[in-house]
Amino acid sequence: MYFKERLKSERELKGWSQSELADKIHVSRQSISKWETGKSFPNIELIIQLSDLFGITIDDFLRSDERLENKIIDDSKNLAYPNLKKLFEALLILGGFFIMIKWFVLGVNTYMDTDIYIHGVPSNVSNYLPLGMATVGWIGGSILSKKYK
Repeated sequence: MYFKERLKSERELKGWSQSELADKIHVSRQSISKWETGKSFPNIELIIQLSDLFGITIDDFLRSDERLENKIIDDSKNLAYPNLKKLFEALLILGGFFIMIKWFVLGVNTYMDTDIYIHGVPSNVSNYLPLGMATVGWIGGSILSKKYK
């Protein structure tokens, strides 16, 4: 039995209208209608609420419809490691920013015959750290983008 059929069947067994069910899980009646016609699916939080409300296991709901199961899997991939993704993006941006500053200082030192440097920071650190940050950010972000599309 597909999710849409199971949902409608369970709702009718309880004697609830679409509006009554919608009120119980705090969604619109139109959402219930779309779920029952197969035009869309609820998210995992709502499936848990429906599961509790009808006394059905989540597995019964998910395995009743392969499309719903795939949607939930895709949704979970989109949520996986969001903070790690932000970290890699920040490393990429900061590394790029520091590289631009390094190029600017290099240009000023070369064309204006100055000797600007950061006191107390070894040249290896100022030369390679920004590149390393940008590289780690780019590679890490790429891996996460492919894995958790």
